[in-house]
Amino acid sequence: MPDQEITRKTGFVSKMLIPDIELRRPAVQGKLFVRMKPVLRASVPTFKAIVVERSDGGQKVGLTDFDEANLMEGDVTVRVEWSTVNYKDGLAVTGKAPVVRRFPMIAGIDFAGTVESSSHPQWKPGDRVILNGWGLGETHLGGYAEKARVKGDWLVRLPARNSARGAMAIGTAGFTAMLAVMALERHGVTPRNGPVIVTGAAGGLGSVAVVLLAKFGFAVIASTGRLTEADYLRSLGAREIIERRELVGAAKPLGQERWAGGIDTVGSTTLANVLSMTRYGGAVAACGLAGGMDLPASVAPFILRGVSLIGIDSVMCPVERRREAWNRLASDLDGTKLAAMTSEIDLSGVMEAGRRIVEGRVRGRVVVKIG
Repeated sequence: MPDQEITRKTGFVSKMLIPDIELRRPAVQGKLFVRMKPVLRASVPTFKAIVVERSDGGQKVGLTDFDEANLMEGDVTVRVEWSTVNYKDGLAVTGKAPVVRRFPMIAGIDFAGTVESSSHPQWKPGDRVILNGWGLGETHLGGYAEKARVKGDWLVRLPARNSARGAMAIGTAGFTAMLAVMALERHGVTPRNGPVIVTGAAGGLGSVAVVLLAKFGFAVIASTGRLTEADYLRSLGAREIIERRELVGAAKPLGQERWAGGIDTVGSTTLANVLSMTRYGGAVAACGLAGGMDLPASVAPFILRGVSLIGIDSVMCPVERRREAWNRLASDLDGTKLAAMTSEIDLSGVMEAGRRIVEGRVRGRVVVKIG
């Protein structure tokens, strides 16, 4: 039977009979004896992954089997256990923004799991690790998969107080929230200076920011377009809720001084208004663009009130600051409140969750169980 026929009838096989023709003894009546010799061929392992591929219409996304042989270069292989859905993940799987810059791409900008193999001196099999940023899910195959191969220099050790699920309940959104809080602290913003505002407060980043700021003693003003979430935001620690529409019109060069600082996840006119209403010497940490990448503001808050605008980047954040942020999240973030804001899906639910988060229909955090 030809090789192709064996494969077609049995599926992928790792053992196949190959004819090995030889003259075992002198020819008898002109016939040859044929011996079937088993030859072992190595199979290629596969794993489940959410893969984004380029198509004529832009891109297509699906849950599929991915060949381990096609993983990218790296010195650490990780068995992924949990990931999460961030706003950036939503943009990637929906194609609403050019997040993915290499095709095919395994989506997912973060993960937590266990090291399977390593040639990196810092990591050994069995180590529990977190990875977010560094182009994961953008230029390097990402976290919505049962396996990942990455650079060991990108990894952070999972804090002892965290489980892999708990770390991904925090995820990139919560990690970025902590970076923003740390930036305000470095600037000298304290509860004595006055209240702080969080925009997009019912989203994942905003929710974690509200919990952290309230824990540190700040009077938190939560801005949201979903006033139905007012009770939820108060349960996280917000003292005042304001409607998003208060911040979406054209910003005055200088508005009434209302807050000592803020964490903005929206951008555009929202950020411009937040800046115009920030008190003298205050600071605003900008870490999102849900409302747009533009900033229709004037220089007045900066040169007349000494306000500072601080950019927050989680992708290329230095390793030492990453470790500090993850360790502080493990010790300072209220686990009960984190659990209350977190829902769980599996890989098959990622595409729908991505659509919902881009549409502003996700409250809090979503973790993804892998495998």
